[in-house]
Amino acid sequence: MNSEVQVSSDPARLDIALIHEFLSNSYWAKGRSVSVVERSIRNSLCFGAYSKGSQVGFARLITDRAVFAYLADVFVIPTFRGQGISKIMLEYLLMHRDIQGLRLIRLSTEDAHGLYEQYGFTRMTGSDNSMELFADEDDLSDG
Repeated sequence: MNSEVQVSSDPARLDIALIHEFLSNSYWAKGRSVSVVERSIRNSLCFGAYSKGSQVGFARLITDRAVFAYLADVFVIPTFRGQGISKIMLEYLLMHRDIQGLRLIRLSTEDAHGLYEQYGFTRMTGSDNSMELFADEDDLSDG
């Protein structure tokens, strides 16, 4: 894993131009406008991965911070892939204080099932792309 990579949930650190450029050219968000990207970030719990101060990855968690979350817009820029950055982001995200005690996290992916399976996500019955992660009953609290 890349020890030089840091992950932060500080929205002030996010590089909106980089995020918009990547998302608006991705298969899942093709053509998404910068205003929609900005609004989605404002209304979500977002994570940036940084190498030497520059953003190299992103993940967005749409959540009520109590019961449910949907993981979306996860990416690592191509020149930084293969260095374990997506794993570093997922580990940080799943340990984040604002989502402890969630009952369920869902996501959809066309090509990263193996990555998410390493963190306990399973494929939803009847779907090729949808995955979910249920909390252990012992991990749930009203806390």
